[in-house]
Amino acid sequence: MAPSVAIIGAGFGGLCMAIRLERAGIRSYTVFEKAGDLGGTWRDNSYPGAGCDIPSHLYSYSFEKYTSWTRRYPEQPEILGYLEHCADKYDVRRKIRFRTEVLSAAFDGSKWQVSLGGEEPRTEAFDVVVMGVGQLNRPQLPDIPGMSEFEGVSFHSARWNHDHDLTGRRVAVIGNGSSAAQFVPRIAERVEHLRLFQRTPNWVIPKPDAAFGPMTRLAFHFVPGLQRAYREWIYRYAEGTLYPALAEGWSVGLLKQRALRHLHDQVPDPELRARLTPDYPPGCKRVVIDSTFYPALTRPNVSLVTDRIVRITPKGIETAGGSYDVDTIVYATGFKSTEFLAPMEVVGRDGLSLEERWKGGAEAYLGISLPAFPNLFMLYGPNTNLGHNSIVFMIECQVNHVMSCLSYLAGHGPIEVRPEVMAAWRRQLDSAMSRMVWGGGCQSWYKTADGRVTNNWPGPTTLYRRLTARAPLSAYRVVGAS
Repeated sequence: MAPSVAIIGAGFGGLCMAIRLERAGIRSYTVFEKAGDLGGTWRDNSYPGAGCDIPSHLYSYSFEKYTSWTRRYPEQPEILGYLEHCADKYDVRRKIRFRTEVLSAAFDGSKWQVSLGGEEPRTEAFDVVVMGVGQLNRPQLPDIPGMSEFEGVSFHSARWNHDHDLTGRRVAVIGNGSSAAQFVPRIAERVEHLRLFQRTPNWVIPKPDAAFGPMTRLAFHFVPGLQRAYREWIYRYAEGTLYPALAEGWSVGLLKQRALRHLHDQVPDPELRARLTPDYPPGCKRVVIDSTFYPALTRPNVSLVTDRIVRITPKGIETAGGSYDVDTIVYATGFKSTEFLAPMEVVGRDGLSLEERWKGGAEAYLGISLPAFPNLFMLYGPNTNLGHNSIVFMIECQVNHVMSCLSYLAGHGPIEVRPEVMAAWRRQLDSAMSRMVWGGGCQSWYKTADGRVTNNWPGPTTLYRRLTARAPLSAYRVVGAS
């Protein structure tokens, strides 16, 4: 008898899990989605210019090689459309319960009791819980005095206020990461003045974006193997050139040189260039891939402010170097990325809470599972984020592993990772992490407050694929077995 599976979240991870179950003939699953539609990050982030910095043919499922991409790097509406296409093609939308938030999940010794919110709060029992909530779903607002006193309009970039027309406005943007790099050029053309408040500059490399013409799209559709070869080329380039830079290997100088050349070519003012030049190694923070950000900062109606923000006033922003009157504030300040699964309460075997288990920082075997939390699996969990390749690749590896576990537990009952396996995994991660650039002294969303990197995978994705493809027999034990 197939196990009952609760899948939490209907983004790339949750949909991938549902599709794999559906294709395997396992229909005893339910997808819970707190919002009114699917898409996750790509539903929520609808700011002007929202898009992906991974090429479209790689930022997609390997089993659904979409031939309708219009650009080399897809924007938000097209990615969301792709996910909707997949949900409909594989007929999993009917299994999604929208507007149903999972408040908690507790293991009772044999099953997971899943507490649901929404219009009809209730608790339902499942054999297996698969968390597909991602890492970048809860906006992070800064802790700046006076934020609630601002008399204008303010919002986070991931909750864009489309009803607020920015034309002719005096706009402040706090934050300068990938989101800001995408929307600042789009709104700078129509605001009266835009001030970008930068705490630390980012390394920026050009995005070689282009539209796919009709002939190219026809070729991808009709020429056998062309799309597969193109996808493989992108993947191998990322692994062979970008990953070594993060591991402080042969290409780190090449990445830095490329970023500095890009800065020099697009910002003629030496004083502005100096303020945009980072003082930490490339890759320590997420590298921004964009070709329109720097030109936007050179516009006469755009100013870069690097003074420390002291407070938000009713009329604007006060810094250590002066005050600025604005009528709109956009917070491009990222997400609560290290608070995995929050605010859900998860309680495993013997009453152990996940919050207690992770008080020193989130961790999981392969980023997927934990001792004392039987039949609980995570997609895009701790230490599975990438700085150089497609997270969709990682999600597919994780789903493959979960499918293997489902086959195993069907004949044995609830299973959990062995504690000694988890301890060995932790040592291996720490050893690999010591060789990566992320410990280079910069602040980033990859790290906890005490500097532990809980988000990123420190190896090549080829290694992760091999590790997740192993049979789970030796790593797991049946609950109650020694």
